[in-house]
Amino acid sequence: MSATITGFEPYISDDEVVFRMPGMTKGNLAQLRYTGKGPKFYKPSPRVVLYKWSDVQNWIEDHAQTKTR
Repeated sequence: MSATITGFEPYISDDEVVFRMPGMTKGNLAQLRYTGKGPKFYKPSPRVVLYKWSDVQNWIEDHAQTKTR
Protein backbone atom coordinates (compact mmCIF):
# COMPACT_ATOMS: atom_id res chain seq x y z
CA MET A 1 0.00 0.00 0.00
CA SER A 2 1.44 3.40 -0.97
CA ALA A 3 1.23 6.38 1.32
CA THR A 4 -0.66 9.49 0.23
CA ILE A 5 0.71 12.88 1.16
CA THR A 6 -2.02 15.43 1.83
CA GLY A 7 -1.59 18.53 -0.28
CA PHE A 8 1.07 16.96 -2.49
CA GLU A 9 1.04 18.22 -6.05
CA PRO A 10 2.23 15.56 -8.48
CA TYR A 11 5.04 16.33 -10.88
CA ILE A 12 4.30 16.35 -14.60
CA SER A 13 6.51 15.69 -17.62
CA ASP A 14 7.32 18.09 -20.42
CA ASP A 15 4.89 16.07 -22.56
CA GLU A 16 2.09 16.95 -20.13
CA VAL A 17 3.11 20.63 -20.09
CA VAL A 18 3.04 20.72 -23.91
CA PHE A 19 -0.35 18.94 -23.92
CA ARG A 20 -1.82 21.53 -21.56
CA MET A 21 -0.33 24.59 -23.35
CA PRO A 22 -1.63 25.08 -26.89
CA GLY A 23 1.15 26.21 -29.22
CA MET A 24 4.01 25.07 -26.96
CA THR A 25 6.40 22.40 -28.24
CA LYS A 26 8.95 20.29 -26.41
CA GLY A 27 11.65 22.13 -28.34
CA ASN A 28 10.34 25.52 -27.20
CA LEU A 29 10.18 24.28 -23.63
CA ALA A 30 13.74 22.93 -23.81
CA GLN A 31 14.99 26.27 -25.17
CA LEU A 32 13.22 28.13 -22.36
CA ARG A 33 14.95 25.84 -19.83
CA TYR A 34 18.32 26.41 -21.50
CA THR A 35 17.98 30.21 -21.45
CA GLY A 36 16.48 30.28 -17.97
CA LYS A 37 13.35 32.04 -19.23
CA GLY A 38 10.87 29.21 -18.73
CA PRO A 39 8.88 27.92 -15.80
CA LYS A 40 10.57 26.47 -12.74
CA PHE A 41 11.53 22.83 -13.31
CA TYR A 42 13.04 19.89 -11.44
CA LYS A 43 15.80 17.63 -12.71
CA PRO A 44 16.13 14.57 -10.45
CA SER A 45 18.45 12.87 -12.95
CA PRO A 46 20.28 13.93 -16.14
CA ARG A 47 17.53 12.65 -18.45
CA VAL A 48 14.42 13.48 -16.41
CA VAL A 49 12.76 16.91 -16.36
CA LEU A 50 9.68 17.48 -14.23
CA TYR A 51 7.36 20.39 -13.58
CA LYS A 52 4.56 21.27 -11.19
CA TRP A 53 1.56 22.60 -13.05
CA SER A 54 1.19 25.40 -10.49
CA ASP A 55 4.73 26.59 -11.36
CA VAL A 56 3.84 26.57 -15.06
CA GLN A 57 0.62 28.49 -14.37
CA ASN A 58 2.51 31.07 -12.29
CA TRP A 59 5.03 31.50 -15.11
CA ILE A 60 2.18 32.03 -17.59
CA GLU A 61 0.52 34.57 -15.29
CA ASP A 62 3.84 36.41 -14.86
CA HIS A 63 3.93 36.88 -18.63
CA ALA A 64 0.45 38.36 -19.02
CA GLN A 65 0.30 41.16 -21.60
CA THR A 66 -2.03 44.09 -22.08
CA LYS A 67 -0.90 44.92 -25.62
CA THR A 68 1.26 43.56 -28.41
CA ARG A 69 4.74 44.90 -28.80
